[in-house]
Amino acid sequence: MRRILGFAAFIAIASPALLAPLAAQDATTVIHTSKLLDGKGATMTNADIVVVNGKITRVGPAAAVPKGAREIDLRGKTVLPGLIDVHSHLTWYFNRQGRYHQGGRNPNDSDTPIESILAAAANAYATLMAGFTTIQSPGSSEDADLRDWIATQGLPGPRILTSLVALQGGSPDTLRALVQRRKAAGADLIKVFASASIRDGGKQSMTDEQLLAVCGEAKAQGLRTIVHAHSAESVRATVNAGCGQIEHGIFVTQSELDLMAQKNVYFDPQCSLVFHNYLDNRAKYEGIGNYNAEGFAAMERAIPLAADDIRKAIATKGLKITYGTDAVAGAHGRNGEDLICRVKDAGESPMHAIVSATSVSAESLRLGDKIGTIAVGMEADIIATDGDLMADITAVRRVSFVMKGGKVFRNDGKN
Repeated sequence: MRRILGFAAFIAIASPALLAPLAAQDATTVIHTSKLLDGKGATMTNADIVVVNGKITRVGPAAAVPKGAREIDLRGKTVLPGLIDVHSHLTWYFNRQGRYHQGGRNPNDSDTPIESILAAAANAYATLMAGFTTIQSPGSSEDADLRDWIATQGLPGPRILTSLVALQGGSPDTLRALVQRRKAAGADLIKVFASASIRDGGKQSMTDEQLLAVCGEAKAQGLRTIVHAHSAESVRATVNAGCGQIEHGIFVTQSELDLMAQKNVYFDPQCSLVFHNYLDNRAKYEGIGNYNAEGFAAMERAIPLAADDIRKAIATKGLKITYGTDAVAGAHGRNGEDLICRVKDAGESPMHAIVSATSVSAESLRLGDKIGTIAVGMEADIIATDGDLMADITAVRRVSFVMKGGKVFRNDGKN
C-alpha cells in the first residue's frame, strides 16, 4: 500500500485536476442523446438519460429538466454503456530503456516499485480515456492496490477485478490451498494456466485432476475461474472440470465451441490487438523468455486463426462470447481495436460486438445487474463516440465522452 500512497500524494500535489472527478458533482445530471445503444441490442433515438448520485434513474423521451440539474449534450454522437475488457494487464509496460519491464526477473531493469506503479496508473488512465470503464486483470499482485485506489481514492482508471497471481501447477491439495490464499488476499477471481503459451505451441500443461481441484475449490469459495487454454484438449479438459471461462482458445474446433455452449462456459477469444502489438513492438520484447523467432512466428500464424475462431464462435448457437483483448505493454488505450477486427475480419455485426463488450462481459463478471447496460438502476457508466458505430465501427477510436459511476472523466464537448 505504501507504493500507491507515495504515488497518490505526488499526483495530488503535482496535478490536482487529475483527481477532480472524486469531488462532488451535480447530484442530478441529464444527458441528451440522439442515438443510444443500450448494451442489450436495442437502439433508442432522441432519449434523455437522467443520472442521480451515480445511478441511472430514467431513460426515455426528452422531458423537462429538473431545476438545478447539470445538462450534457451528446446529440450527434453514439452513446453507449462503458466498454468492458475482461482480459487486460495494466501492470505491463515498457521501461525507460524501451524494453518490456520484468521487475525482479531482470537485474538490469532498474525501475523502482513506485516507478512501476506510476506506469500502471498511466495505463489505467489511458484505458479509461479510451472508453473502457471496467477491466479484468488476470495475473498481478499489484492489481489489488491499483484496484482499491481507483475505487476509493479518486485515482482515474477503470473499475478493476483481479485474480492476483495466476495458478500454474502443483498437487491438487496445493492448488486448493492456493485458491483459498488468493481469496484471503482479496482476489475477485482465480486465473489458471491450463496450457502453454501460444509461443510454445499451446499444449495442455495441467492435468484433468489439477483442473478439477482448482475449479472445484474456486466454486466452493464462491469465486469465478478463467482459464488460459489454447489447445483443443486443454479447452475440453477445462470445460469438463467445471471451470467458468476459456481464454484464447486459438486451436479450438467446433466440438469445443459446442461443448462450451452446452456447459454454459464463457468464451473469451482475442482477435488481433495482442498479436499485432507484440509484432509491432518486437524489439522491446525480443530475447525475453519465449519472445524469440519461433515465438513471434507463432503469433503471426495465430492472426488468421483467431479471426476464424471468432467467426465460428459467433455461429455457435448458445455460446456466450465475452470481450477481452489481453492488452499488454504497448496496447493500453487501444483496447477498442479488437472490436474493429471482430467486425471487419471476423464478420461479426457491430451490434453483436458491442453487446459482447458491454452486457455479456458484465454478466461474465457477475456484474450484469450493475454495469454493461444503460437502464434504470444501473451504474452510470456511459461513453460516447464521434461517429455512428453501427455504420463505422472504427468510431470506437474516437471516444469523446467518458462517465464512470456518474463522474465525468472526459468530455471533449465541455458542456
